[in-house]
Amino acid sequence: MRSDKIQPRVYLLKTGSILRDQAGNILDARSSVTLIESERGRIIVDTGQEGDGEEILKALAELGLDGSDIDIIVNTHSHPDHCANNWLFPRALKISPNDGEEIAPGVRALATPGHSPDSISIVVDAAIHHAASHPPEVDEAELATQRVVIAGDALPTLGNFQKRTPPALHYDRLLAVASMDKIIAIADMVIPGHDRPFYVREGERRVSFPLKKHLATGTDRD
Repeated sequence: MRSDKIQPRVYLLKTGSILRDQAGNILDARSSVTLIESERGRIIVDTGQEGDGEEILKALAELGLDGSDIDIIVNTHSHPDHCANNWLFPRALKISPNDGEEIAPGVRALATPGHSPDSISIVVDAAIHHAASHPPEVDEAELATQRVVIAGDALPTLGNFQKRTPPALHYDRLLAVASMDKIIAIADMVIPGHDRPFYVREGERRVSFPLKKHLATGTDRD
């Protein structure tokens, strides 16, 4: 693992997506896949659906990395569209952190049950930048710190946020609403489980990450 002291940085490796039929039934769901570079190593949050491996590895290669460079895997929950590619990272330690547990300096877990009993989000006080190189050729003093919440399916799409509607797939609606509200209360930016990242504050909807991907538009019905 890396030992140099760095402020956490967030790279969106793959944008989440969801496809439904006209009746609203889910035909295909693929989670966001996010890389955090932290003082304690490289952390992957969620690893996507079966068939996403090639896209994930290509995104890592654009950063000069491969699967063996990942130190830690955290899955926001155990549904297969969020953890099917854990095997891509043979050296990584898979962890299931408790609520409030520090994973690395500036990176912690937040319990966000409702969609599933084991759902967590990952909160990152991150250095947001727009470099495409690795390591980023950017003055540390120019990096802005923002709180990024990698929400998984506790807040799966922009539509859920805009309409204040919890995910339609949940085992406890009250918990799902409370978890969504908890995320909104603390986040500057959300990486949802099945949509492109968005800012929570009005007027700040556009998000740039070091890796640009095709961005899928979700619905409020995940």
